Amino acid sequence: MKFFRSTSFFCLLGALLLSSCLSLQSEEQQAEAAEKAVMAKHDEFMAQMDQLYTLRQQLQRATLPDTTEAGRRRRSLLRADAAMMGWMHQYRRPADTVAHEQVMAYFAAQEHKIDSVGRLMRNSIDSARLVLGTKAGNSSNSSTK
Repeated sequence: MKFFRSTSFFCLLGALLLSSCLSLQSEEQQAEAAEKAVMAKHDEFMAQMDQLYTLRQQLQRATLPDTTEAGRRRRSLLRADAAMMGWMHQYRRPADTVAHEQVMAYFAAQEHKIDSVGRLMRNSIDSARLVLGTKAGNSSNSSTK
């Protein structure tokens, strides 16, 4: 219980510090920082796109006892890929004429969306590795339960 109270305290303190730092920035700087945060997450997840493809190919070629599960994992990897492509196609940087509050709300929504894409990617990658019996590049692990 103490842990949760202290964690809550530090989260609240961090939020207050962040908001005070943001209030010292101009609106333009705030918008730029918000956009950079969204794009940094995008870049982080884009770096994992090769893994989606590689795992899909491994699942396609693997001789696994449960081909139905392998098919599900491949479709999950495809959905993660499609989610990233969909996010990229719908993302549009707000025009300079848009009100600051709307710009910040847009970047907050985009951050939420790209976080969802990232969770989908991580979950599908982890699930595919589990089916294949591998961990982050280590194919010597066999499935053990």
